Amino acid sequence: MQPSPIVVRGHPLAGGRLPAVCAPLVARDADALEAEARTVAALQPDLLEWRVDFFTGLADAQAVVAAGRRVRAAAQGLPILFTRRSHREGGQSIPIGEAEVAGLYEALASQGLVDLLDWEMSGPEAELARVRALARARGLPLVLSFHDFHRTPDDAALRERFAHAHALGADVAKVAVMPQSLEDVHRLLGATLRASRELPIPVISMAMGELGAVSRVCGGVFGSALTFAVGGAASAPGQMPIADVRAAVAALQRASSG
Repeated sequence: MQPSPIVVRGHPLAGGRLPAVCAPLVARDADALEAEARTVAALQPDLLEWRVDFFTGLADAQAVVAAGRRVRAAAQGLPILFTRRSHREGGQSIPIGEAEVAGLYEALASQGLVDLLDWEMSGPEAELARVRALARARGLPLVLSFHDFHRTPDDAALRERFAHAHALGADVAKVAVMPQSLEDVHRLLGATLRASRELPIPVISMAMGELGAVSRVCGGVFGSALTFAVGGAASAPGQMPIADVRAAVAALQRASSG
């Protein structure tokens, strides 16, 4: 089964010949965020991810929207993925609840300041439904994600996470895990390959940390549509510089095409 490509602002973010490269933005104030966006965009990833849980003004919706405008201006036309990673899934502790977070998604989307939305499928059903409806109303691709920063679930659970994202209405299913062995990395890649063949939507996966670094460059071979790479600062363990990831992915592509 070949999922339909997702193209945002002229950039193929899923279903392209190579996995897309996404670079996170993790600055904590508006000035630093704008500077980070400008610096990272100059390195030409395929898209930027604004990890808004790092932003210290998160409780002030107007401040978040104002910062979003600055990010949009500095992004040099690159698509922006808007993400709040919860503390339970490896993100920063924040001073607002789920309903307020969903409100931030609505505020940014209504201003046209973001192009894709990431929401954790383990969150409360009411807010997930709210964000899903927002994505549909605004025509924004929705990434439903799952992260385990402690271990790699068993094979059945990995398969279920990908399938559950699709069942919940995701446009893209994302699973990130922490391997405790190379066997865990191998299992994740196998689960990614199966999901990429069985589901009608693109999938994203990565094994985090040092053991999982290989998955960030070879994941595309196993069906992962996107990988994360560092332009400024990392948002998760094991992320590598954009240039290194692009070079490794290109080398694999040349070898497999030759």
